[in-house]
Amino acid sequence: MNKKLNITNEMYVFMDTVYNPVLAIDMTGAIVFCNKAMEAVTGFSRRSIEGQHISDVVQFSELDKILKTGKIESARKVIINEKVFISNRSPVKIGGEIVGAIAVLQDISDLELISSELENTKMLTEELQAIIESSFDGIYVTDGSARTIRVNNAYERLTGLKREEVIGKTMNDLINKGYYNDSVTLRVLETGKPETLIQKIKTGKTVMVTGTPILNKKGDIRLVVTNVRDVTELHSLQTELEKMEDLQTRYITEITELKGQIEGNENYILRSKKMKEVYELALRLARVDSTVVIQGESGAGKEVIANVIHANSRRKDKPFLKISCAAIPDNLLESELFGYSPGAFTGANKNGKPGLFEMADKGTVLLDEIGELPLGLQAKLLRVIQEKECMRVGSSISTPVDVRIIAATNRNLKDMVKNREFRKDLFFRLNVVPVFVPPLRERKECLVFFVKYFLERYNKKYDFSKRVDPSLIDIFYDYDWPGNVRELENIIERMVVVSTGDILDETCLPSGFMADKKNSNKTDFGNKSFKELIEEYEKEIIEVSIQKEKSTRKAAAALGINQSTVVRKMKKYDISPLAGDIDV
Repeated sequence: MNKKLNITNEMYVFMDTVYNPVLAIDMTGAIVFCNKAMEAVTGFSRRSIEGQHISDVVQFSELDKILKTGKIESARKVIINEKVFISNRSPVKIGGEIVGAIAVLQDISDLELISSELENTKMLTEELQAIIESSFDGIYVTDGSARTIRVNNAYERLTGLKREEVIGKTMNDLINKGYYNDSVTLRVLETGKPETLIQKIKTGKTVMVTGTPILNKKGDIRLVVTNVRDVTELHSLQTELEKMEDLQTRYITEITELKGQIEGNENYILRSKKMKEVYELALRLARVDSTVVIQGESGAGKEVIANVIHANSRRKDKPFLKISCAAIPDNLLESELFGYSPGAFTGANKNGKPGLFEMADKGTVLLDEIGELPLGLQAKLLRVIQEKECMRVGSSISTPVDVRIIAATNRNLKDMVKNREFRKDLFFRLNVVPVFVPPLRERKECLVFFVKYFLERYNKKYDFSKRVDPSLIDIFYDYDWPGNVRELENIIERMVVVSTGDILDETCLPSGFMADKKNSNKTDFGNKSFKELIEEYEKEIIEVSIQKEKSTRKAAAALGINQSTVVRKMKKYDISPLAGDIDV
């Protein structure tokens, strides 16, 4: 016998007192009951909806499914008239038989709105955090009591401080502990407006900090946000500039005098614009004690520039010692540079011997062909530069030395660093101020002056009065001079000594010179070694293959080598992979 769900008057009275909306249906899905709270939700009176199917009153309702499943469903989200409810649904049973279903709703519209706002707030917080951390400038945030609450990664990088060292601590505490010499945050809290100052960090860094107050609704300072930029080098330069300003007048006078000497200096040929620039740079470098690397091809005049630097420096009356790192065997070079203690090795002087750096104390040392210095000695040279001291072979005692180091080389030190043939740290220590001496073929406008200079020198030396035929100058202009100024000087001296007449012309040139002239016009290897030329060609092959084949795998197949070989060569020659080349 089918049972029916009957609603009594007592039940109406009771359910109308319930705050939550309640709705019941019978086995056909027809609404048999709703309380006053449900009337308010649907906007219909109970008389108008009782007897109607649930789906006609509540769109997308699934209450009638309970009639089939007979299972209780809780916390199901329902939207009625743009309000959000949690629906708890249960079957109604009489004598174990399902006769209907009832739903009790809980209005969660406000909770849903709060949840959405919390989600938005969380998203904004994550975005703000990402923006702060992606800033290249350092960001430092304190509360209104000057207590640190946030720093970003850039701040750690710029200052050398870790966030755990400062977060939670007040600026007064950090200043008292020596972390900072001053605080822009404290100034902002005092003045109530943005402030900027130069701050020194205990790590040795110097930064420019700008603090900005963030106010609450009452106008009180809630936060101080500080923007941080590294100006260590700029501050050092500013300090140096302030020192130099007192000497400005004297320097202007001296530079003017030196410029007047350039044109008429009998020891240097400065008729080309490039060499005038190099000479003026050398004069400026002579005023400071910075380490200098002079680069240029063999015979271009690197030693001449080193002489200019020393002769015009404050060390000009002190020793100027020169050594070629390529001319002395490796096993002897260390003792020549650093000296040795008594009994350091068999045959050593019983009293020991000072090295080049000790003998040049207060003066200048020229390390020619620095690229040939063995790796083992490079570490000891780095110690001389950094610590201003050296240690003799066989000794454990360091000797203080005060020397200005000038290095010279015809090799590309940067490439040597890449190939691990030269220490990177030593390269950066030496390469404070690089000077490049151009080869003679790039300043041929001074050729005639060099010829005149060398001719006068060797005429005087050998007591001759020989002259140059103008046609010879034309031949010299067409030649590329792989040996540079040194080669020109040797040829002039040879012509002066060997020629039988008073006029030097083409017939006086050394045998083979004209052939060399033709060859120099065909191929110019730039005074590079066979290994350097092979490496350049190998690099070009790899680059062209990568560009053509668009991947390391295809390039390797085209060249008939392994892909790992291509990748290794790319790393060796610092060749950038193509975008999207996942084969690398």
